[in-house]
Amino acid sequence: MPDSQTPPGTELPQSSRAGLAPVPEPEPLPSATEDGSVAKSPSRTQIWLHRLLVLLFVFVCAAAGVLLVVLPWTPQWTDNTLLLRYPDLRTIVTHGFFRGLCSGLGMLDIWIGFSEAIHYHEDRLP
Repeated sequence: MPDSQTPPGTELPQSSRAGLAPVPEPEPLPSATEDGSVAKSPSRTQIWLHRLLVLLFVFVCAAAGVLLVVLPWTPQWTDNTLLLRYPDLRTIVTHGFFRGLCSGLGMLDIWIGFSEAIHYHEDRLP
């Protein structure tokens, strides 16, 4: 009786099928990189180093972002020794647009850090 999954005309007679050993499935070939070399899977040490790098990146982005969001609106932003020596620079730095620009960059920095943490996948290691 023909198998429902084989195309018509390709089935073997019963006497021919009985003596055949099952054919093993071929092993998947290792993936090749662009330069033709075979890619290896990363070791546990490389995986943990990558995890720590991502964690450090997220921490630095979050800390710098919070600093850039909060600092322009504190008295330390305008009353520092650098700005007391250069009054023209002080007028630019104390302007509301410049403070808002710094806070916006801080929000962008926080977003980049947390986006990296959310979209982290170990199957795409460098």
